Amino acid sequence: MGGYVALLRGINVGGHRKVPMAELRAVAEGLGLGSPRTYVASGNLLFEAEADEAALERRLEEAIAVRFGFAVDVIVRSATRWRGYATSNPFPDESERQPNLVMMTIGKRPATDADVEALRARASSNERVERVGDAIWIWFGDGAGRSKMGTGPSSGVWTTRNRRTVLALQEMLEGA
Repeated sequence: MGGYVALLRGINVGGHRKVPMAELRAVAEGLGLGSPRTYVASGNLLFEAEADEAALERRLEEAIAVRFGFAVDVIVRSATRWRGYATSNPFPDESERQPNLVMMTIGKRPATDADVEALRARASSNERVERVGDAIWIWFGDGAGRSKMGTGPSSGVWTTRNRRTVLALQEMLEGA
């Protein structure tokens, strides 16, 4: 079986769309996913399985909707792909100084150069955007909360994690 990371989009924000992590692990166990574990309450699930990413996304989305009564978008990546994210950060200096201001955005579809250009058009002079493979990396020099850019492309399903979370999930995958 291979390791996977599932990222849930838009849960546990401002007291809405609550998905307790213990219950998320139970959902994963109910689907027969091996060794489910979570990282913080923002919807980061690691597990082992034998299936492709898209099939795992669908299974998790369906099971979450049944268990919690609302739809949640889920993006699944294999341990191999996640390792690529963890090592591809285009902002190493910024990450060293302020890792919480460097974020990675991934989507149900691969990022394109057009996605990056659209974000750059909205970026301030203290923000930078780069695409590495299918992911978009953003440095929010003044903080994401002050940005007019947003954290991802305006169309499609995307979710964002900061650099610390990307690395923490990689460490958890390696420890599995």
